[in-house]
Amino acid sequence: MKRFLLPCLLALGACSVNAGPLVDLSVEVSLPATNDMVRASLYSEVSGANPALLAKRINNDISEALKLARGTEGVKVQSGAQNTYPVYNQAQKLESWRMRSEIVLESRDQAAVASLIGQLQGMRLAVGSVSLLPSPEKRKQVSDQAILEAVRAFQQRAALVAGELGKTWKIRQINVNQANHQPQPMLMQARGAMYDAAAPLPLESGESQVTASINGQVELAD
Repeated sequence: MKRFLLPCLLALGACSVNAGPLVDLSVEVSLPATNDMVRASLYSEVSGANPALLAKRINNDISEALKLARGTEGVKVQSGAQNTYPVYNQAQKLESWRMRSEIVLESRDQAAVASLIGQLQGMRLAVGSVSLLPSPEKRKQVSDQAILEAVRAFQQRAALVAGELGKTWKIRQINVNQANHQPQPMLMQARGAMYDAAAPLPLESGESQVTASINGQVELAD
């Protein structure tokens, strides 16, 4: 075993010594993905001196909102963040309390969500944010395509460099990265506002960019 291992190690060392020059390359490909899903958060917020009464009111608002949302076909709903804040006066003495609780809607049916938002606003809920984004299936589909195009672009760039230098090439190392862009809220609306109870919220799908990048090393040889 020892007799065989030593020549192998020497051979590997020789290969390392005789390796050709290395070139670092990187490419990035971005493709558009249709925003086929909408995510919205709505909240109830109340203020007052009696925490028990505030909790009762806000729990009632959220309970009624969840009941309506769960009855809307094709819309996924879940409870969101819940916060209680003390409010102090100028003398830094506790003056009152502010409570806020939210629900989160998610669906591929943008019309259903838009209509539901209008109804919820008539139930004392305000819109916190609305985001349009690709569904997980759509993002994966476009992401896979972006990776394939990035691989081709990497190979083309390696061939370009090697060809200009009159050499052949082979990949020594390669890393594939995908950007994980968070959806940007398209709407922020204060409590009370511009939409009546049954008025659907206007939404425009648009597109998001899905990015794949590749960086690696190419070895050049004669």
